[in-house]
Amino acid sequence: MRSVQYHVAITPSGLIAEPDGGVGCFDLTPPGEHLDDYLQSLRAYDTILMGRGTYEFGLKLGVTDPYPWARCLVFSRSLPPDPTGKVQVLATDPVPVVRALREAEGGPIYLCGGGVLASTLLNAGLVDELILKVNPVLLGAGLGLAPGLLAAQALTLISVKPYASGVVRLHYRIGHQASDSAEIR
Repeated sequence: MRSVQYHVAITPSGLIAEPDGGVGCFDLTPPGEHLDDYLQSLRAYDTILMGRGTYEFGLKLGVTDPYPWARCLVFSRSLPPDPTGKVQVLATDPVPVVRALREAEGGPIYLCGGGVLASTLLNAGLVDELILKVNPVLLGAGLGLAPGLLAAQALTLISVKPYASGVVRLHYRIGHQASDSAEIR
């Protein structure tokens, strides 16, 4: 079974974006090895899941096909179909679609965002791993990691990787699972 990995930048205050959906706050983090690691990790994914807000953010910047090597699915009841045909805009419940994707052949699935889609999939038990890129930036308000989460979910730490930039990458499995101690690099 393929794993769904919610891989997202976050602040220590639990926010993934500014109140308007912008991510300029993350520009306060100095560039460094964390960016190279993130960009390299993207190539492991052959399927990308996004909500409307995340996809629209890219569209405003002129990015119509953010992951050209992968199948990109955007869940939205209000967006029109992608005129290029490279991105699939689905006006449907994401839960059965993601269930089917997990059973299909392929690599891990990247849950790119946002928080509403993540909440839906977490509530349905369809997210296997959480990869947080904790940036050294504090925000007092903004968009949360999983604002519609219905119940607490236990996490099992897989690894921790601190970077000179101040970013810390935390990798968790969703749920309690027997494992060796976390790898700290």
